Order: sequence, then structure tokens, then C-alpha cells
Amino acid sequence: MSMKKLFTVFLLGAVTLVGYAQKDPEPFRAYIYNNEYDVYLRIDFYDESITIPGQDLYGKLPGFLGKKNNTFCWVITAAEVKGHTAHLNMINDFGSEDLSATLTVKNDSLYMLKQVEGSTLKVPKNGKWQKLPKTLEFKRR
Repeated sequence: MSMKKLFTVFLLGAVTLVGYAQKDPEPFRAYIYNNEYDVYLRIDFYDESITIPGQDLYGKLPGFLGKKNNTFCWVITAAEVKGHTAHLNMINDFGSEDLSATLTVKNDSLYMLKQVEGSTLKVPKNGKWQKLPKTLEFKRR
């Protein structure tokens, strides 16, 4: 193999590796989930383009926290991104409770949601309310 071909192969390999090593440029546009509590976050903090299925009344939003196999949700009414952390304001879909939280990107597939102040996050489970931990880990698909 000539030096020119060898250099070309090396360069293409290096460019490919760099492409894989780069982090997602928009980590706050995602579907992330927590299997332990059967909850997920559908978010787009950049364009605020998320609609809640069956709840079009809210229009386009930064996102929501939903419960698998349930229509209940916590609506993200505002999201401000600062580096790897987004500061969130949330209300339940009844409008009776609100809270502030942070969502931090730990790596390409791991996020941490932390309740800062306000109401406690809770979701329906077997006809009762299940409180979620103050800090909850989410994974990206």
C-alpha cells in the first residue's frame, strides 16, 4: 500500500473516531427514562416543541415527566439551560402543585433530576400516589 493510501485510510479512521467521541450537541432534546419508577422525561429545551399526548390544551412546551401506561404528567413550564444543567419549573397536570428542579447531564446517556423546592414529585401507582425520590436517575435511549 502506498504512503498516500495509508495516510488516507488513517485520516478517515481518525475522523470517524472523532465523530463517535463527540458528545451530543443538544443533550436537552431527548427521551429519557427511569425503569425503577416507570417514569420518563420527553424534553426539548431548545425549541420547546413538545406536546403532551391527549393534552393539546397546553400547546408546545419544553417537555413533561410522564408515567408509563398512564396519562398523568408533570408539565415543564420553563427550562433554562446553563452548561450541563437545566433549571426547571414544573406543575402537575391538575395545576394544583408546582416545584422547581434541576436536570443535569452526567454523560452521553445518564441524567440526574433533582427536586430543589416546592411540592414533592409523585405519580399514580396502583390507585395510590407514589412519591419519587428527591434525586432520580434517568437514562437516554
